[in-house]
Amino acid sequence: MGEQPVRVLACGDVEGRLNALFSRVQAIQKKTGQFDLLLCVGEFFGTSPEAEAEWQQYKTGAKKAPIHTYILGAASQETVKNFPNADGCELAENITYLGRRGVFTGVSGLQIAYVSGQEAVQEPAPAHCFTSKDLLALVTPLTSSSKFRGVDILLTSQWPRGVWHFGNNPEVNTKSCGSSTVANLADKLKPRYHFAALEGVHYERLPYRNHVILQENAQHVSRFIALASVNNPAKKKYLYAFNIIPMKTMDPSELVKQPQDVTENPYRHSTKDKTGGSKPAFSTTEEEPAHQFFFDLSRKQGGDFRGHGRKRHSDGDGRGRDQCHGDGDRHHHGQPKQPRKHPQSQGPCWFCLASPQVEKHLVISIGTHCYLALAKGGLTPQHVLILPIGHYQSVVEMGLEVMEEMEKFKYAMKKFFKSKGQRCVVFERNYRSQHLQLQVVPVPLDLCTTEDIKEAFMVQAQEQQMELMEIPEHTDLKQIAPPGTPYFYVELDSGEKLFYRIQKHFPLQFGREVLASEAVLNVPTRADWKECKQSREEEEESCKQLRDDFQPYDFTWDD
Repeated sequence: MGEQPVRVLACGDVEGRLNALFSRVQAIQKKTGQFDLLLCVGEFFGTSPEAEAEWQQYKTGAKKAPIHTYILGAASQETVKNFPNADGCELAENITYLGRRGVFTGVSGLQIAYVSGQEAVQEPAPAHCFTSKDLLALVTPLTSSSKFRGVDILLTSQWPRGVWHFGNNPEVNTKSCGSSTVANLADKLKPRYHFAALEGVHYERLPYRNHVILQENAQHVSRFIALASVNNPAKKKYLYAFNIIPMKTMDPSELVKQPQDVTENPYRHSTKDKTGGSKPAFSTTEEEPAHQFFFDLSRKQGGDFRGHGRKRHSDGDGRGRDQCHGDGDRHHHGQPKQPRKHPQSQGPCWFCLASPQVEKHLVISIGTHCYLALAKGGLTPQHVLILPIGHYQSVVEMGLEVMEEMEKFKYAMKKFFKSKGQRCVVFERNYRSQHLQLQVVPVPLDLCTTEDIKEAFMVQAQEQQMELMEIPEHTDLKQIAPPGTPYFYVELDSGEKLFYRIQKHFPLQFGREVLASEAVLNVPTRADWKECKQSREEEEESCKQLRDDFQPYDFTWDD
């Protein structure tokens, strides 16, 4: 389209060596021509007397930066004093502090998102740290626009954790390097270029794609570049020069071109980071606290609750509070769970926990984001459902916190069934369903093997002209089934997963039919739940029995 590219220089930790940096920039510009701006990530200021003396020359105007220079804020407590205004300001002629976090858009239309400092490990956060609220405030206004495709440049001081997955390895300790919240930020903002520092090394990752091949429209690739510190003794690269045409003015077909060395997205390789880092701490779906809905799971259902004797009651305004038995019992360490906000259905829903339609006598356990309920007309007496408290149609639409608690319920049920000599089969049908129901069905170990169950699903799928696809154990469903995609999914106790993307018609009882077949539970008459109904009294008794049996494995009783 004939648009002029913006010429950009990016730099790693300056650490007060301003003369060395600007001398190098002047030499580059003399050789290749003027650049439009210099972006500095990591620690800009130093703490030595020499570094302070150099800064005073620029601060007083005795010296001037040879290029418009934009810097991030303090990455340590020692340099906080150099930043008088958290919202950003000009510190010296041609040297501008961008601010704690935000988006800077140049006259060319180039969009630069930035976050200063390091991830806070405590509250309240020190001045040189960012919090999940900072990232949420940055992400939400951008991604809420239907026209959002990504940002041109992302500046962070910390590395994104796991950025090396699927790519070339950096010269850092991958067990401790980086922040999961920065990784989550990069995943959401889809920067064309992402710069970071603080690790003292140069690392240029292979470009990675922001879409799933054959399932999503092609999107631009992202490049992550970490830069070393200025004038480092090992002479590792600390300056990076590039030309970029702003996304908003670029030809779409040019924007989405994929280089030959492009890799998969490193941030979507797994729901858990195998290297043991902290999980992403912010979500754009759930943040502000609001009402939680609890039910009395005691007298009406005969739930005699062993152990600490904790019962959840409703205060009448929807807020939950814990109560205790007897005169001598303490208030379960004194702290009720914090209420949370959950998305609500626009109409009647049989499974939203706040809904009057919910059959509350079937509820077994309630967590912060999910709850466990006895399946109505279950295949076995211990057939249960794991459901989100708020209104979500499928697993792929849930936020991280909801997903994590659902995994905790799955793990607890697997341990419980194992103690009973049973294996666990989990399946979901996201088709003609309003609210996510994760079906959890126990199968006695002596009835059949995991391979028998897998074969039963495969054979019955083929008979119905459906091809169940086996997917890798750690695959995130969101990679293969974007929100809105109808699908059927089953997880076996071995960790194997089978997936079918529903095209047109799908037998609604398929999961039950397979498990009820002779090859598995051998209860073919129970394939349709409507044929397995119990009276309310029978359901209450079954629920009480299962609740009592499950209680030793129920993590919601733990503080």
